[in-house]
Amino acid sequence: MSVEIHPTLEALSTAAADELVALARASDRPFHVALSGGSTPKKMFELLAARGTSAAPWDRIHLWWGDERCVPPDHPDSNYGMTKRALIDPLGLAAANVHRIHGEAPPDQAASAYEQELVAALGTPPVFDLVLLGMGPDGHTASLFPNSPALGETKRFVVANPVDSPLTKGKATRITLTVPAFAKARHTRFLAAGADKAATLVSVLEGPRGKFPSQLISGADLVWHVDRAAAAQLHKDHG
Repeated sequence: MSVEIHPTLEALSTAAADELVALARASDRPFHVALSGGSTPKKMFELLAARGTSAAPWDRIHLWWGDERCVPPDHPDSNYGMTKRALIDPLGLAAANVHRIHGEAPPDQAASAYEQELVAALGTPPVFDLVLLGMGPDGHTASLFPNSPALGETKRFVVANPVDSPLTKGKATRITLTVPAFAKARHTRFLAAGADKAATLVSVLEGPRGKFPSQLISGADLVWHVDRAAAAQLHKDHG
């Protein structure tokens, strides 16, 4: 694991966008990316969209999602909907390359269907080329929240996860990929920005293992991209 500290959200987002493009260009086959929701990846999506279709091999890039809210795709809270507005529609990406979680369906049904699609495309266990993840102030990632049932899942790759958190405004169900679904990714990138992440980030990166869901994610090539505000409480020299 390595940590890259960037001066601003803009710089972090630019670095993450550059990396996605470079990795996709280096691949000579379809390139499968698991996306995250939230404000940090949204900025990266907007930067990629502004570069235009010729800036990356979008005809070979397949978009998946690490999690989804149980809402229709046009709902303001939909992770897919945010990506559609920020990236998919501006670039006119092919529908065949976009693999959304059907958050409007019954949660267990949506999870089962997405797992089947994932395994059919990427094998058992699935192997993503790139996984993009965020981290909440409570240390959650995707919709793997502290003390939620999905944290203990070892066999399923997608589940309907009942959560109860101030961040979800109480009890809710989220569709999420599990730790085994992320485990074999060729490249994994966490994007974390903002002062509200600082206290948790230092615990996740420098504290005891096993306390936060974000610490459960490992990979062959794992990098944290963080901005200076999120990195404010780090003690170690992370470069």
